[in-house]
Amino acid sequence: MLVPMKIVLAYSGGLDTSVLVSWLKDKYQAKIISFCADIGQEEELDGLDKKAKKTGSSKIYIDDLQEEFARDYIFPMIQAGAIYEGQYFLGTSIARPLIAKRMVEIARKEKAQAIAHGATGKGNDQIRFELTAAALAPEIDVIAPWRDEQFRADFPGRKEMIDYCAAKNIPVEASAKKPYSMDRNLLHISYEAGVLEDPWLDASSPEHKEMYKLSVSPEDAPDAPEYVELEFEKGNCIAVNGKKMTPLRVMKTLNKLGGKHGIGRVDLVENRFVGMKSRGVYETPGGSVLLFAHRQIESLTMDREVMHLRDSLMPKYAELVYYGFWFAPEREALQALITESQKKRFWNCSFETIQGQHHHCGKKISPQLV
Repeated sequence: MLVPMKIVLAYSGGLDTSVLVSWLKDKYQAKIISFCADIGQEEELDGLDKKAKKTGSSKIYIDDLQEEFARDYIFPMIQAGAIYEGQYFLGTSIARPLIAKRMVEIARKEKAQAIAHGATGKGNDQIRFELTAAALAPEIDVIAPWRDEQFRADFPGRKEMIDYCAAKNIPVEASAKKPYSMDRNLLHISYEAGVLEDPWLDASSPEHKEMYKLSVSPEDAPDAPEYVELEFEKGNCIAVNGKKMTPLRVMKTLNKLGGKHGIGRVDLVENRFVGMKSRGVYETPGGSVLLFAHRQIESLTMDREVMHLRDSLMPKYAELVYYGFWFAPEREALQALITESQKKRFWNCSFETIQGQHHHCGKKISPQLV
């Protein structure tokens, strides 16, 4: 008796991955084990387990990885001061290695032969998933349907996907036209494609006000400044306004604070690893505050030559994260240097925020460096 193939699928519950559950199941005569990482999507995860089962998944994992994401991925990147091409805070890039790592762990636990993702053939995510899998589990196959000729022939557009779901009684909420795509996690929300592909479209205009979820526009931010005190230890924020916090709680607290003051919006055209240019609109309120505060504390406490050396390596570090080389030896080597540079026990940095701007780092700095 043949044992059915098992495939671990990165699952979001959206139109694309709902189609993939059924399509992969039929093509490979496989059991589909769907996996969704809870990395801060919040209400997007509601009802996901029931939906996956109705769509045809034999099993669904929804794992809360928020603390791990903040502690082991976001915070080390903040220590590096990493920004891609001078603007992008790498919110999507840094999440993919964690998701792929957990998929590999589930595949081994379930004795699955392959993992699968719904990343398109023109984006960066396909590479991030596959480089992680290659680094951690080269024996596990990776299935990329959007690079499969049959899949592209079956689904040349969203209409065909919607029709397929209707024919298969797959529960989805989708329209034939959506204005843009959105990806959310603890560090940011990204918006791209659709109407945003027009570089002349002003994403900050009042007619697009409803697009933003994490922040108000600078015009709608409070006019009065708000003073915030962050405490750092070895380059990591450990307290906000005197309250000790885990990395996860720091991110959630600063997201609310930054969003309230219109901090962290970026609209840019970036260079993808695959050779394309892509416009993205991003909200990264907490990350923007944290990166700024970390830099200000370093300006007072870090040795000049160490700072200049680290800064000279930052573009390479950011590029490695953006391209998907999180588990590559060169990124790990750079991280070791960064960790060494953060040995000093940094203390307090107080600053004010007003209408989307950071105004200054205060003088509440402990003279004791140990």
